[in-house]
Amino acid sequence: MLILGLILLLLGFLLHVPVLWTIGIILLIVGAVLFLLGSTGRAVGGRRHWF
Repeated sequence: MLILGLILLLLGFLLHVPVLWTIGIILLIVGAVLFLLGSTGRAVGGRRHWF
């Protein structure tokens, strides 16, 4: 999710599309929160690991 957010953020910036820029920022924030929760060992969405 972090990589997808970063790609959309860059595409929105380079192509001057504000919708992609906004979606990219949202995905980056959500991906960072999920990464932090997962790295602390806390179960996310009822699962401890995502395979």
